[in-house]
Amino acid sequence: MARVVAHLPDLLFGSKVQGMLAAAGHDVQVAGTAQAAADLLDGADLLLADLCEDASDRLAALEGSTTGVKTLAFYLHTDVDTRTAALAAGFDLVVPRSRMAREGASLVDGLVTANA
Repeated sequence: MARVVAHLPDLLFGSKVQGMLAAAGHDVQVAGTAQAAADLLDGADLLLADLCEDASDRLAALEGSTTGVKTLAFYLHTDVDTRTAALAAGFDLVVPRSRMAREGASLVDGLVTANA
């Protein structure tokens, strides 16, 4: 079981992701803002960030706070610039939102296992 800090401002999709990860055995702490997520990272195994809106603001708020924790972000599949920016910011894995919906638990498992 991993401790996941999740910045999921979209309540509907966020609850789906939270439920999927909880069903896979992960302890999920949801943060309402990127800054709140950054503040909760101490002792976390993974940061999950929704970059579907306001990506540059969210990336700026998280910059420098992700050292020592695996990172996973998702974006709108049409927004290639956000994917590029997240990878440049040091995120370990950046996937389209549709892939997060299908494979979220296995993506988290893979990153956490690689961290062990």
